[in-house]
Amino acid sequence: MALDPPLANHSVSGNLPFVPTYEASDEWSILGDRTRRAIVECLATRPRAVGEIADELPVTRPAVSQHLKVLKDAGLVTEQAAGTRRIYRLNPAGVAALRDQLDTFWNRALSGYSDIADEPTKEKP
Repeated sequence: MALDPPLANHSVSGNLPFVPTYEASDEWSILGDRTRRAIVECLATRPRAVGEIADELPVTRPAVSQHLKVLKDAGLVTEQAAGTRRIYRLNPAGVAALRDQLDTFWNRALSGYSDIADEPTKEKP
């Protein structure tokens, strides 16, 4: 992974290079913000304009717009013009990608459990 030029020459200490821990495109870290999760929950019920979302949350319209931009850039939300308003909805492809990842995690966990459960038990002497 290539570092941005401004970060390439930085270090945590004299001999440890700077390593970014989160990428902006990581959908899971983006959903780590509770306001963004609340926006996703609102949009799961139906498409909405920014004002409608802001009416449901304890944040301002500009804050909702900023969160929607992050969600849109991550591919989790799409927008459509409706006159002077923008209507936001969940992006089925983005949500499906998250679901696929969760299914992969779940299947690995079940497989690991099955492997352990199928091991023969040792009798105590």
